[in-house]
Formats: sequence, structure tokens, C-alpha cells
Amino acid sequence: MRITHYKVILASASPRRRELLSGIDLPYELRTLPNIDESFPADLPHEAVPEYLARKKAAGYLDTLKEDELLITADTVVLLNGLILGKPADREEARRMLQMLSGARHRVITGICLTSVAKDVVFSDTAWVTFGCLTDEEIDYYLDSYSPMDKAGAYGVQEWIGYVGVEKIEGSYFNVMGFPIYKVYRELKRF
Repeated sequence: MRITHYKVILASASPRRRELLSGIDLPYELRTLPNIDESFPADLPHEAVPEYLARKKAAGYLDTLKEDELLITADTVVLLNGLILGKPADREEARRMLQMLSGARHRVITGICLTSVAKDVVFSDTAWVTFGCLTDEEIDYYLDSYSPMDKAGAYGVQEWIGYVGVEKIEGSYFNVMGFPIYKVYRELKRF
């Protein structure tokens, strides 16, 4: 089924976003730029950060975008008690993040930017995730056995820690993975 008349370009290094976009049988090309600046203004409300960064990432590709192309960029953040938990810098930061998330409820917000030469559409999705209490042994097992360094909040819901640690999700499971594919599909059809 044809969703859009554009040639779709996914600008993301995330294997989860590639997997989810492939899941809707949409052909796409993958493009990534090295060293995307993911900084944001300190006074920006935390809830606005994912959309801001998705749009900022898209700006890095505008010079190369062709008339028949539609670019998809995204950014996901985890918000806990007024703090943004992005991708951890090292194992110790990942450990601290998981200890903070243990036994707590947090938000996962993903911002998406769909961009063509003519226009762009920016939107986001929010899910609430409740973790059960994690032991230090469980956290160490996850850190030793999986790769949390490329994930906001230092966890992948689709991995072991999601199976044993996530008590409840209110909202899109796929948003927690980093790509709210239902909303992306609907917006692509409208674009």
C-alpha cells in the first residue's frame, strides 16, 4: 500500500527506528550525519525538548534534501521528577539512571519532524512508564548483558529489563522504544 508519494529518508542511527519504520512496509533510505549537536536552550521547557531536537536534526539535512524527498528525524527523552535523562555518557551514569527509575513512574516523550523542501510537520507523543523495584544485581546484569548507552534513560523497553522491570505502560509501547509508529504513519498519510 502506498502511504506517500515522497521518497522517504530516515535520518537516524537508531536500529529500533529502522525496525519500526520497516514494520509498516514503507520503503526508505537511511541517511545519517556525524556529530549532530543535541544541545538545547537551558530555559526550554523539558516537554518541548524532543520536538526542538527533532527539528534541529532536520535542519542539518535541508541543504541536501531534494524536491521528491521527505525526511524523518526524531528525538526521545525520558523525564523523571523534573530531570531529563538522555543517553548515558558512561556505565556509572547508566547505573545511576536505572537506580533513579527503579520503583518510579516517568514519562517518555518522542518528538518527530517530517520535512520536505516545501514544508515541515513537528509532533510528539508521550507515554508514562512505571518501573518495579530493581535490585543492584538486576541493574548490573542488564548493564553487563545489554547496550544501554544509545538509549534515553539507559534502557530499552524491548530488552530484558523491559520484560522484568516495567510494571506498566500508559501510552504507546512503540513510543517508549523511541518511535511512535502509529502517529508517524498517520502523519505520513496526511503529509
